[in-house]
Amino acid sequence: MIRRHLPPLTSLRAFEAAARHLNYERAGDELAVTASAVGQQVKALEGWLQRPLFTRLPSKGIALTALGQRYAAAISQVLDQLDDATARALRPDAANVLTVSTMPSFALSWLIPRLGSLKQRHPELEVRISVSLHLTDFAREDVDIAIRYGQGAYAGLRSELLMAESFFPVCNAALLDDPARPLREPSDLGHHTLLHEIAEGIPEYVSWPQWLAFAGVHDVDATHGPRFSHTFLALQAAASGQGIALATSALIGDYLEAGRLVRPFPQQLPGAYQYYVVCPETVADRPAIAAFRRWIHDEAAKHAALLRSSDSQR
Repeated sequence: MIRRHLPPLTSLRAFEAAARHLNYERAGDELAVTASAVGQQVKALEGWLQRPLFTRLPSKGIALTALGQRYAAAISQVLDQLDDATARALRPDAANVLTVSTMPSFALSWLIPRLGSLKQRHPELEVRISVSLHLTDFAREDVDIAIRYGQGAYAGLRSELLMAESFFPVCNAALLDDPARPLREPSDLGHHTLLHEIAEGIPEYVSWPQWLAFAGVHDVDATHGPRFSHTFLALQAAASGQGIALATSALIGDYLEAGRLVRPFPQQLPGAYQYYVVCPETVADRPAIAAFRRWIHDEAAKHAALLRSSDSQR
């Protein structure tokens, strides 16, 4: 039997608030108690620990001791975790509610347009989409499953390859018929505006210099042209005829199918990363999560077939 050596929670809350504010009155306002009550709880905690946590200053203020600083940092994290756990415990137990986390570009360009298909196939599922650029912490975040961009190695999680990725130029079809600036060979890109995506924090992300070198083009200046913070913005600019974008195969299929964008050249450069479906092993086979996993893999297979069809027709 485990017996935890824990001080009173009321004292911990009072100390943590006082440590953040370095003021008993402001801590009392936060906790809806008097400054005197906060002081009494802190004194009780110091007595329980038999160590001082604050130094009383001549100006009647307070400062944390070295121990108080370390203890406050640890206690603040524990209280945050307790708050998260309590919020999850209070959430209605809805077995068919799924929270899916993914990147903004993937959500807008690929996932959201396909949710109608999921609703037709599984009308009982209620899906909530959360967009984020950071890796999901399933232990602390209210997320059931995530679609992530990387190399698939996520400790303690079930990680399934959803889509491989390659990069190739795309443009409005009207640019293909421009007699003054033809687009027959990759070297012809020197006569057009290149549209760039800002891929901050993604090492080895394929950009124009890498693709041009892969295509054997060395006399095109890839340093100029508009820059966009998300893939879907660059694709939208290309669709409106503002220039040539470097597209990722994972997000371009719908644009190609609708004829909003076309591929002027066959060369495509494989990317260093892929898209993965990720969730904790302990819940991967929960009916709602398993149903979502099967559906999204089927949609990815349709997407791959569409890309193969558009490539053969080009």
